[in-house]
Amino acid sequence: MTVSPEAPRPSLLDLRLRDLLDRFASTDPTPGGGSAAALSGGIGAALVAMVCAMPKTRTGAPEERARLETALGWAREASSRLRSLVDEDSEAFDAVMAAYRLPKASDEEKAQRKKAIARAMSRATHVPVQTAEACLVVMRAAVEAAQKGNPNALSDARTGGALAWAGLLGAAENVRINAGSDDGAAAGLLEEAETAVRDGRELAASLGLTV
Repeated sequence: MTVSPEAPRPSLLDLRLRDLLDRFASTDPTPGGGSAAALSGGIGAALVAMVCAMPKTRTGAPEERARLETALGWAREASSRLRSLVDEDSEAFDAVMAAYRLPKASDEEKAQRKKAIARAMSRATHVPVQTAEACLVVMRAAVEAAQKGNPNALSDARTGGALAWAGLLGAAENVRINAGSDDGAAAGLLEEAETAVRDGRELAASLGLTV
């Protein structure tokens, strides 16, 4: 008997925007804060990329165009990663919920369930760390866009940076709650997230955002 491969899960980003917002508003566990953080960072990356790609720079100096091209690369790469992370975060938490639903009638089942929960929680902690780090890249690009880009688009650069900052903070909250164990791996992931928050706070100040 041939088993058909499981159909790929549709992306949340393929939903109409109204439907996606309704999904966030529902009482279902996913999509939740982690996916929202990645989406926030992704929208910020799109705005920053737009400013970096504008032909006009702050003064028209060649070095400004070179810096903006570099920042555009950062924004586009981070944007691609954050779009994936919108789905990855929901999938990771769905795996956590599935692990908690495993049977625990016997000692063997309890042991297998405990291992499955640990694996799922590790993944659910890794994903928001990646979101925080991608949002940090967007913020760095936003600083370049704000300082070197078209002055008429300064508000767009700052808004993009603000959205990425919100995404970073949201991702860090998810890391903190998912890393609620004493193992070394979780502690290391938590430190990565906290480092991203500290770096992000400096970039937010550079953008003139309230921190």
